[in-house]
Amino acid sequence: MQNDQECSAMKRILIADDHEAVRSGLRAVLQQRVDWEVVAEANDGSKAVAAAIESRPHVAIVDFSMPRMTGVEVARRIRDHPLQTEVLIFTVHNSGLLAQQAFQAGARAFLVKSDANKLLLAAVDSLLLHKPFCTRSCVNELDIVSRADMDRQQGLTPREQLVVKLVAEGYGNKGISAILNVSVKTTEAHRAAAMRKLDVNSTAGLVRYAVRARLVEA
Repeated sequence: MQNDQECSAMKRILIADDHEAVRSGLRAVLQQRVDWEVVAEANDGSKAVAAAIESRPHVAIVDFSMPRMTGVEVARRIRDHPLQTEVLIFTVHNSGLLAQQAFQAGARAFLVKSDANKLLLAAVDSLLLHKPFCTRSCVNELDIVSRADMDRQQGLTPREQLVVKLVAEGYGNKGISAILNVSVKTTEAHRAAAMRKLDVNSTAGLVRYAVRARLVEA
């Protein structure tokens, strides 16, 4: 009976980051709590969503910039499932702009990677109580240079943002269609709509936007 109670009290955590060293570092910090267990890991965004659906963690720690799907899109997908999983967006960028995007997508915590050693446990504690948490320096900070990009990005649908990200990662229309399980014609329509909304006329323009909006790493 005691073992059953101990198991039921364990808090399940998912880690999603495309770098093994980062995942290992997070595990080391999280293991300081004997009642927390890392139940799943993922190295890209689509795997993170699948792992969350399968393992139903209490908390998902998700890197903002991952292959195939951003952490923001992962948060949005998790929010759309009845998982009751709280999402922490984890990033190298100390930006109120990205924090705003994360919270709008349904994440409840935003943490800069340089703060992980001292703030990760506090952030997860807050999420387990269903309370928000944000790196202090981002609370009132706003990236003025990127404000116009934020306004334009809000005009893109989630699928258009994902197509732009995949274009910036080097995928062609056929590759994007295979990842999204849609027709090439549908991919072309999403790509054209994004280019029109962003007022760019080339793949290079989409890539520059994706880097500025931090959909991908520079």
